Order: sequence, then structure tokens, then C-alpha cells
Amino acid sequence: MPPIFHPRLINNPFDDPGVFVPFLFEKRAIIFDLGDNTVLSTRDLLKISHAFVTHTHMDHFIGFDRLLRLLLGRDKTLYIYGPEGFLNNIEGKLAGYTWNLVENFTNDVTLAATEVHPNQTVTRIYRCSNRFKPDPETTISTFSGLLLREPALSVSAILLDHQIPCLGYCIEENFHININKQQLEAMGLEPGPWLNEFKQAIYNKQSPDTRIQVFCSGNETVQKEFKLGELADRIAIYTPGQKVAYITDVAGSAENREKLIAFVKNSDYLFIEAAFLYEDKDIAEKKHHLTARQAGEIASIAKVKNMTIFHFSPRYTGKEKLLEKEAMTAFQTDGPIPEV
Repeated sequence: MPPIFHPRLINNPFDDPGVFVPFLFEKRAIIFDLGDNTVLSTRDLLKISHAFVTHTHMDHFIGFDRLLRLLLGRDKTLYIYGPEGFLNNIEGKLAGYTWNLVENFTNDVTLAATEVHPNQTVTRIYRCSNRFKPDPETTISTFSGLLLREPALSVSAILLDHQIPCLGYCIEENFHININKQQLEAMGLEPGPWLNEFKQAIYNKQSPDTRIQVFCSGNETVQKEFKLGELADRIAIYTPGQKVAYITDVAGSAENREKLIAFVKNSDYLFIEAAFLYEDKDIAEKKHHLTARQAGEIASIAKVKNMTIFHFSPRYTGKEKLLEKEAMTAFQTDGPIPEV
């Protein structure tokens, strides 16, 4: 089964950071950061179900307005996440517009905004029909790293330091379930829609004693019935899913690096900022960003399979090859590069 995630940078490495992740076979996507997103089509933006914002510096958040504008008049809920102070920032954005005509919309777009703190999340609901005033109830939940869990995927976050709280994100696809066709045939079973229900029951972690009805192809008559656990043991083949991590705007401190290595460990794809060359590490430290070498070292130690760097400082315009070379040299080196 092919992976369901197909992540890509939204802009070139010198422009606003962000990664767009469309889902295979679904009219759905998630997005990391909401900077300038004008290169994304209306069709792409309307696929977004969840937006994960690292922090609300302008180059990471200005695209919120375009996304909201496209959603107006549509029946949809957008789930959006950000660090401490995020709800005030959302409300400030919404308060900047006049909403006296929203009663003319037939459909009602809803924003479910979640602010992430070290030990808890705070969620408020904003409805277009209510002129985007927050609902009376605020939901406070315990936070231990996980923001979203669905049968096919999960999204985790980590709090990092950029002189302000900044979030790193990781989306993980659950294991794939493939079907052993030879065993299926040996059992006298025919493929059909029941296989999707069978897989969904495994993803949902239903009881092994759950009864699975097997239908004849194109026929609603039950052919056979099995226990979920028994059927899974005989025809299911499990393979690991993808892991995609997104890291930007973090200081290269020892504490951040230690957190990052554990968080992105064994990622299939790591999108990580590389704002400065190592020779300019003093500037990187002052501005609370990673160097290309630090990015490569983190990816190397964390055993990442593929690394993409971005968010280059404009001082390197025309010299992006230097950043790429420095990052890849560190990535391909086993462990930290000794200080010179």
C-alpha cells in the first residue's frame, strides 16, 4: 500500500516557511504554518482540515487571512493549533474585520482553535454565524504531546524555544494493512467492500472477538463470518507507516537539540530550518535559529531517512548551495562534527 502522505514545501527556501501535506485518495490535506500561501491553489487550500502553526511571526501566520476568506460561505470546520498566546492572536485577527453581513451565508464555517501549553491545551470555538465571537465554553485538556489521533494517523507537538514558545510538529501514519491474496484465495474468500470494514476494525482496535461478515462480491448475502482476531492472523500483513516532522525557528541550544533528536527520531521525512551557515553561528544564536550544520547533525543523530532544509536567511541569496552542502555533509556524518 502506498503512503498516504505526500509532503512538500509550499515556497522556495528563501520565502515564507510551510509544508503542505495532501492525503492520497482523499480530498483532504493538512498544513504546517500559515505564511504566504498564494502559490497554493484554491482547490488545495479548501482541502485543509487541520492547520498547525509553529508561532505567529508574520511569515508563519499571514496566510491565515487568505485561508479564512476562501472558507467563508462554506460548511466546514477548520481545526487550527498554535503556542501560548495563540487564541489572543486568532481573536485579534478576527476582530480586525467587520462581520455584519455573515447572516447572508447559507453555510457556517467554524474555527476550532487550540492553544498548546506545556501541560494542557485550551480550545475555543468561533462560528461565522456568531460573527466569530468565541463560544461561551472553553475546553481545557491535558497535554502530553499528542494533539490529534485518528484511525489512520496522529499528530504530535513539542514545545521549543525561539525566545518565545514555538511548536515543532510530527505527523505519523499508522501501520498499513495489506491483504495476503494467496491466503484469501485459499480460504475461499472473495475481495470486496468488506475488506475496508475489516481494516477499519483493526485500525479502531476493536475487540478480537468482533464478528466480521464476509460478503460475496456484488452480493449482499453473507458468505461467511469470522472473528476479527482470527481473520487478521490469517490474511493481514502489517507494514510501518510514514513519519513526517516539521521544525522551524528554534534556537540551537543544547536543550532544544536534545528535544529535537528524540522528537524527530526515525522520521521518513524531516523538514528543518537551516537559516545560517555555521561560520555565522553567532548571528544564528542571536536570532535564535539553527545553522545548516546543526540541522544536518540533528537529522543524522536522529537517524532520519530524508532531510529537506528551508527558511534560508536572505543574506545567502545566490549561495544556497553552501547551505545545502553544509547541511548534507553533517547529515551524512555519523554523529556531531568536532569543533574546529
